[in-house]
Amino acid sequence: MKRVLVTRAAHQAGKLSEGLRAQGFEPVEVPVLEILPPQDLAPLDAALRTLPSYDWLILTSANTVQGLVERAAFLGLDLKKEKQPTVATVGSATAKAARKAGFEVAVVPEDYVAEALVAALAGRVEGRRIFLARAAVTRDVIPPVLRAAGAIVDEAEAYRNGIPAEAPAQLRAALQQGMDAATFTSSSSVAHLADAARAAGLAFPLAGVKAISIGPVTSQTLRESGWEPAAEASPSDIPGLIAALATVLS
Repeated sequence: MKRVLVTRAAHQAGKLSEGLRAQGFEPVEVPVLEILPPQDLAPLDAALRTLPSYDWLILTSANTVQGLVERAAFLGLDLKKEKQPTVATVGSATAKAARKAGFEVAVVPEDYVAEALVAALAGRVEGRRIFLARAAVTRDVIPPVLRAAGAIVDEAEAYRNGIPAEAPAQLRAALQQGMDAATFTSSSSVAHLADAARAAGLAFPLAGVKAISIGPVTSQTLRESGWEPAAEASPSDIPGLIAALATVLS
């Protein structure tokens, strides 16, 4: 049975691992990401307390939604009862998480990248106030384009990514048993796996392991790390990632 490295955060790995098993692969979970609150919560708190004053709310990931909802609950804010801005999300998984949290999602671009979201909002944001909830480290794509289009954009970190302390040891143990492929669902998963490998005294890219990317941004990060993707998901979601993997390993 082909062994496949799953690098997602522990609470998010289930869907990918289940899908891999259904296709006859053996998922090996080594979470290299853990979701942590922002180091400075003041900008997020200020935006949440004035959320009804915004025209648009942009959510860039399911983790962003989770960070927003958890912080709102801590502040005693009921987002379902508040007047909501018009919501736009990057990707269907983010939209699903947003709807589950009680948001009415109006815009979900066909492609699951920031550039597609900016294109979908073209002509709709001039003079509008926008709150962009994002990760601590992210590509600076959305804000400058929207500001150039005449929007007033406020940003705040909803979460940050950390590396679990046990990741290097888990990775070393997993690779000792052999690995056929590694799946990557974000640029952060690439960077954090590289850090975990170095901490474990392992060469990166991982020798003899095929890299499977969820989309063009992640693929570019892999290439910048010297690891050419063996396949890229299309569409850029978990089923697409599994399908891309199957074309390489089947």
